[in-house]
Amino acid sequence: MSVNQIFNYGSDFLTVSKALAISKGTMKGVLNPETRQKIKESSAIVEKIAVADKPVYGINTGFGPLCTEMISAEDTKKLQENILKSHAVGVGEAIDEEIARLMLVLKLQALAKGYSGIQEATLDRMIWHLEIGAIPLVPKQGSVGASGDLAPLSHLFLPLIGLGKVHYKGAVMATADLLKEHHLKPIALGAKEGLALINGTQFIAAHAVKVVARFHNVLATADITAAMMLEGLMGSVKPFDEGLHKLRPYAGNQHVAANIRNLLADSEIVSSHLDCAKVQDPYSLRCIPQVHGASRNAWLHLKDTLEIEINSVTDNPIIFSEDNTISGGNFHGQPIAMPLDYACLAASEIGNISDRRIYLSLEGNTDGVPKLLMKETGLNSGFMILQYTSAALASENKGLCFPASADSIPTSLGQEDHVSMGSISGRKALQVIENVEKILGIELFCAAQAMDYHAPLKSGKIVTAVHEFVRSKIEHLEEDQIMYEMMEKAIEMVQSGTILQIATDIAALEKVHFTTAFDTQFENF
Repeated sequence: MSVNQIFNYGSDFLTVSKALAISKGTMKGVLNPETRQKIKESSAIVEKIAVADKPVYGINTGFGPLCTEMISAEDTKKLQENILKSHAVGVGEAIDEEIARLMLVLKLQALAKGYSGIQEATLDRMIWHLEIGAIPLVPKQGSVGASGDLAPLSHLFLPLIGLGKVHYKGAVMATADLLKEHHLKPIALGAKEGLALINGTQFIAAHAVKVVARFHNVLATADITAAMMLEGLMGSVKPFDEGLHKLRPYAGNQHVAANIRNLLADSEIVSSHLDCAKVQDPYSLRCIPQVHGASRNAWLHLKDTLEIEINSVTDNPIIFSEDNTISGGNFHGQPIAMPLDYACLAASEIGNISDRRIYLSLEGNTDGVPKLLMKETGLNSGFMILQYTSAALASENKGLCFPASADSIPTSLGQEDHVSMGSISGRKALQVIENVEKILGIELFCAAQAMDYHAPLKSGKIVTAVHEFVRSKIEHLEEDQIMYEMMEKAIEMVQSGTILQIATDIAALEKVHFTTAFDTQFENF
């Protein structure tokens, strides 16, 4: 995989797309000379504090409720190794390797700001882990989202001191064996380093990076599947009128309305029923801009918040100078936990309204489209039970929408008496998005079947291209058979981003506006 761009940790502005590119190896993260100098100066300050008499939290004191316990100068380095060992108490399955990669990227960005007293050699070893693909194993459970993501970050950095395990060349191996293979020794942590490594919100933020990327694909794909269902059910295009949405000018609503207008532009199916007697459609068709648009606004809020977070210093204490160290609360995950919970709800609603459109497609109330999407039912059950699956997924999502950030359980003997639970917010949001991807795959399957009954009439260029692609992989059905593998194909089309890519490619080829039709703030991340 070729690297075609350079990112300077600590000085360049990190975005979601750049974080993903670095984690995948298509962008190279480096420490430039100016950043290295700042890192050296901060580390030198901490070394001076470590041998002074003035207590500074985590440098020459214990941690949490042990903050009043002074640590001797000769024990300050042992203290930092101990904190990684004692705090590595995560449980459950390991997080995806990509999320662990993102955690490393985000931590490098935060530490390279030069306010944490980290050693240059420690950051270089972190970069080495990324570049050779030796990614630490991190259990998914155990963080309360303040004082930072302590447990998962401890697991992430055990390999620095020669402990823990890593993913490497398709297998899991002990870090000790990895270092032996590469003729390297563990890092000898300096004063404050262990604390600097595990203080922060990088577990939450890494999940949020994935949420922003996958939710964006969901939102854009939902506009496409909704447009296909509008065609299949001969829905009206009037609710997407530009003038109508100028009267209630939410950015997300206007963006979605423009998308639908452009997706259905020059549609023969739309033209065929412009003068029909139907006055208005059910809400799941008529209110697509309002519902999809509200979720887009939630996505934008998360993206904007996350970009502040991943370019921030979330350590504690913060080292400004030898005489100015501040024990604050920048590690607290609440600023990102709440937007993640909002995004979780917003994603769930995309699945909720998609399920309603699937239900509508089975009713048989549209000219030419038979009940249960098959001409002969009775002996055949048709597409009836697909909606059971979408209903089950939508219901599961509703149960996952309780905001994790609404809960707090005191920890650290009451020293940390309010926590964010943002780690749970991030994990839940990704689960909800995965369920919505499946619902949209089912909608894609049903919408394609409904559109078939309007042949030879065609939709707009983009929708027609998507429909033809679906038909190249999944056949039209007129009798019962096992649909599981067909559903999986449709779901994979959504999850992989294939549907969105087809739409984008056709839009560029045919010079048809799509997604950038209204406002690029929803595309640039």
